[in-house]
Amino acid sequence: MQGKIIKGIAGFYYVHVPGRGTYECKAKGIFRKEQVKPLVGDDAEIDVLDEAEHTGNISRLLPRSSQLVRPAVANVDQAMIIFAISHPQPNFNLLDRFLIMMEQQKLPCIICLNKLDLDQEGKGREYAGIYRSCGYETLTVSADRKQGIEELQNLLRGKTTTVAGPSGVGKSSLVNCLQSGIVMETGEISRKIERGKHTTRHSELIALEENTYILDTPGFSSLGLFDLEKEELAAYYPEFASYEADCRYSGCSHTAEPVCGVKRALDQGRISPLRYENYCLLYEELKAKKPVYR
Repeated sequence: MQGKIIKGIAGFYYVHVPGRGTYECKAKGIFRKEQVKPLVGDDAEIDVLDEAEHTGNISRLLPRSSQLVRPAVANVDQAMIIFAISHPQPNFNLLDRFLIMMEQQKLPCIICLNKLDLDQEGKGREYAGIYRSCGYETLTVSADRKQGIEELQNLLRGKTTTVAGPSGVGKSSLVNCLQSGIVMETGEISRKIERGKHTTRHSELIALEENTYILDTPGFSSLGLFDLEKEELAAYYPEFASYEADCRYSGCSHTAEPVCGVKRALDQGRISPLRYENYCLLYEELKAKKPVYR
């Protein structure tokens, strides 16, 4: 029998078999011997031990099409990064870090801006415009009022999508809008500090429909830049590419050089000041990073 691992906790793996339900399984000893660890998202063959109790053993893992490091998951097709338009105010530096992290793992990204119902100033349209101009699929939704949910479902259909975002942005509420049968615990925002309680405690695949899964991951409040040198950062800002030919110096950092096509485009309003400011902050962070000698 073949299914997909949707959750792993304390040595037990929960394998979803379409039309049959979810089986609680242990991995056979050969995996430990070969130093192979089953991952959430793995397609697996299982031997059923007790059909009534829905228990079994994982006997074989099928070949992986992809494997992510963070979160540790297999066979993911795309990422969806969720931020709130307001309540709390979006941290765009953190959003750019998420985009870089996902692009490092070669995952296409959807940016989902939630809480459209609280957007009294029309900021959602402005924020979406910034990231659409950089080439990212971006949409504004309201989990509370079910606005934009159908469009979002169309983007997820037939794929396995990892969902990421900081706490308090309505991530779990949005996931609940997309699926039925499993109601995730949702946390309230602390009015005093406008941060959400961490309600997702482990990575779990949730079946939305046939061949459509989402992977919810714990909320993040900070995110370091891993295995990235300052000279590589510009490649993760795709809107820079069209203007780099106008830089005087090859290897231009787009920060302090006197003749820079990227800075000229910024002055002409063709590059978002918000994005450029984040680039400069991240560049300085990477510049200050202690070198790692291998």
